[in-house]
Amino acid sequence: MSKSKTKKLNFIDVFAGAGGLSCGMEMAGMKCLLGVDYDKHAMETFARNHKHAEVYCGDIRKLTKRKLDELLKEQTVHAVVGGPPCQGFSTVGLGNPEDERNGLFLEFVRIVRLTRPYFVVMENVTGLVAKKNEKTLKNIFARFHRLGYNLDVKVMSAHNYGVPEKRRRTIIIGTRINDRPEYPEFSHGDPGEKAKKPTVTVGDILFDLKTKKGELLNHEIDSAQVKNKLDGKRLAKIPEGKGIRYERDELAYLPKSLRLDVDWKSIPENRFRQAKYQRLDRKSPAPTIMTHRHSYFHPTENRYLTAREAAAIQSFPNNFEFMGPLSAQWRQIGNAVPPLLGKAIGKALVKLHKDARVEDLDFKKRTRPNQNAIQYQRGKAFVYRPERTAQVS
Repeated sequence: MSKSKTKKLNFIDVFAGAGGLSCGMEMAGMKCLLGVDYDKHAMETFARNHKHAEVYCGDIRKLTKRKLDELLKEQTVHAVVGGPPCQGFSTVGLGNPEDERNGLFLEFVRIVRLTRPYFVVMENVTGLVAKKNEKTLKNIFARFHRLGYNLDVKVMSAHNYGVPEKRRRTIIIGTRINDRPEYPEFSHGDPGEKAKKPTVTVGDILFDLKTKKGELLNHEIDSAQVKNKLDGKRLAKIPEGKGIRYERDELAYLPKSLRLDVDWKSIPENRFRQAKYQRLDRKSPAPTIMTHRHSYFHPTENRYLTAREAAAIQSFPNNFEFMGPLSAQWRQIGNAVPPLLGKAIGKALVKLHKDARVEDLDFKKRTRPNQNAIQYQRGKAFVYRPERTAQVS
């Protein structure tokens, strides 16, 4: 098998959602062949924005080898990426056999086994690397080692890659053509972080939302208004970047006539789990964008964010259009991998491909698992040492 360093790497996106990861990987010069998800509105969005990719909307368990071959049209798959559910895969073997997430994760493994890509990328919540999920992670590593992949895991924060949002995700990268995966270095960072550029802020992107044609997509200001008059009056009193989480916040920002009917001493930890009336700050990146619009408010206007503003914070291009009702758009945006994070990961795969030796492209390569894959738990690292695996046939 010969290796071309000029041809684009092809990939398929499984559990793709709206296609944030795919969008970013295409920014890195890769080519999306196929998006797979059961969510109708998400797949409508995927098709709208990935015009050259095939779309499979339905139960992945019904995506047969014949159907997969038909969709791929004999094109080589160099990477399989996506966000398979992993949390049920927690003990020896399949963990709880009744947990549907086990089956969905194993469907992701099946797609990898059928397509035999050079690379695998999986994204998940940061809790996947918590100590309580150590067995889950070990089983994930073992599954892919048996297929010939060397894996590593890292918690990546989107703000380090040009996204105006401090969103942290667990990213697992696997390769069968390199001794070990590599992760991209920071391109952006806060003071003290080793990065070439400062962190992108909400203010850097929030007021530049038009496409090159001058269109504003998914930017329904009327739907972003606060309908409850009392909530509107309270929001008007909240300074930029502030919200109400503790009693001291209420006392600082709200006059007596607008204060909340809350017995602060009776609620857990004497605070709200999430701040209310939380305005974003133009001088900082946003917290993690959620799957509904009620978590955060505009920095200076007395309203919620529009779907377009939330998408911009997630680093979606202004011409990326979301389909479906407003609730579906927010769900797609909140569940997405920020495209600029996907771009950084895509560039890492392109580099791994460039650095691989020609002889490493042999399907029967013996794996040399990374013996020091780092996992993170609340900022503290512990080491996972996977078992060595037998030769893959």
